[in-house]
Amino acid sequence: MNSHRAFFMENQPQRTLRAQRFAEVRFHLKASRGLQYVLLVAVLLFFGATLRAQQAQPWKQIPIPPLHPFHPEQPKRIELKNGLVILLEEDHELPFINGVINLRGGSRDEPAAKAGLVGLYSDAWRTSGTASKDGDALDDLLEAKAAKVETDGDVDSTAVSWSCLTKDEDLVFGIAVDLLKHPAFKDDKLMLAKQQAAAGIVRRNDDASAIASREAAKLVYGVDSPYTREPELATIKAITLDDLKQWHDKTFVPNNMIVGVEGDFDSAVMEKALRAAFEDLPRGAAWPKPVGEFSGPQHGTYIVDKTDVNQSNVYIVGLGTMRNNPDYFALSVMNEIFSGGFGSRLFQDVRTKRGLAYAVGGGYGADYDHPGIFRVVAGTKSPSTVQAAQAMMDQINELKTKPFTEDELKRAKDQVLNSFIFNYDTKEKVLAAATRLEFYGYPADFLEKYRDGVERVTTADLERVAKKYIDTSKLAVLVVGNQQQFGTPLTELGMGAPRPIDITIPGAPQQSQSGGEGEQ
Repeated sequence: MNSHRAFFMENQPQRTLRAQRFAEVRFHLKASRGLQYVLLVAVLLFFGATLRAQQAQPWKQIPIPPLHPFHPEQPKRIELKNGLVILLEEDHELPFINGVINLRGGSRDEPAAKAGLVGLYSDAWRTSGTASKDGDALDDLLEAKAAKVETDGDVDSTAVSWSCLTKDEDLVFGIAVDLLKHPAFKDDKLMLAKQQAAAGIVRRNDDASAIASREAAKLVYGVDSPYTREPELATIKAITLDDLKQWHDKTFVPNNMIVGVEGDFDSAVMEKALRAAFEDLPRGAAWPKPVGEFSGPQHGTYIVDKTDVNQSNVYIVGLGTMRNNPDYFALSVMNEIFSGGFGSRLFQDVRTKRGLAYAVGGGYGADYDHPGIFRVVAGTKSPSTVQAAQAMMDQINELKTKPFTEDELKRAKDQVLNSFIFNYDTKEKVLAAATRLEFYGYPADFLEKYRDGVERVTTADLERVAKKYIDTSKLAVLVVGNQQQFGTPLTELGMGAPRPIDITIPGAPQQSQSGGEGEQ
């Protein structure tokens, strides 16, 4: 024990020194950790302040780079001596080829006594097949090739289209040309098309929204307008095979045709094939341009009383404009502010604020070769029908009375231009757009002019076009709904007594008040 004590006493200074050094190290470690803590708090406070500052900035202050120049690659345009126009758009991304042959002349050009002719023609044309191969055999052949050849009819045109793998182009294109040059209209296929058309006619009053859209167009263009003419059981019954053949002979004229092809091909080779198919066709009479007067609807309220529904389709309609109108660009921006989406005036007021509609939208419509329709549309429950219609009319009036702001203008331009590019983001879409412009006689650079025109729109332009084109005294209100459930009468809209619209289908089985079939 004494030896241990002696050892302890001898080593006391060293033990004291080690303890002192250990204490110093602990002090420095504590100081270091304290400094680190202070620095960490400072960093967190700095980033927190920065984050709060960023959150305090409105989203609209986030810098947005300017859009890239919009110059879509135009398809190669070829015009044959006989007037036929060819548009070619190469696209080698996938081994597919798509083509369409558009012929001028559609349902607006058919005789009133034979309304439905173009629909029957386009159906029986493909199903009948050609002089060398009937439609059923064509179905089997094309199905084996995973290809298709179709015929179609529209308000101003008919068409033959095809789609296939690149390796099958010669075969499939040959079928399309054969169908065009040597159609074999057959009586049994016409009868089948008539049966299908008749089934559609007798059921056309089942859907309230379809009734509203159809009758709204009649209010704007007129009951007897070629743009609203409806096939009836009597008119389709009157159509014969000779009518189909005469229509084909009348429209199958090269100077009234546009051929567009897009896909995996060489333009020189495709041009040679198209020339071989069409260059020998003789030029014919040019298809007449559409004519007609469009006065718009008679001011008032109209009702289709459909007793089997518990909600209303409300349409406020007037005459629109054409796309070659210099004011088209300003009207496009005005439409975006008015009803372009969730943030639009119409949506925010009628649906979000007042809760009067399941869906609401519309705008000042524009077509290529005749005036479009100005329409504002909402779906609402029956008891809120009048309130919804009045709210819609209030928003239309505010286009002239409520000033457009620079913020609205900027957001509308961004929305129009940023979404615009997605209409032409593939070569197939570019070709389709070029074909439309060619068909209606618009300049090839119309799309580029549209973007430039939108970018130049000012709030003064918006106020000018709103005052020029918005006139509630020239609008009509159409309601398709159950009038007994409205609660508030339509007369409260201040447009006089509602005028009933008869949607009875001539020659159809006896119908109930709901618009569907009843007992005979």
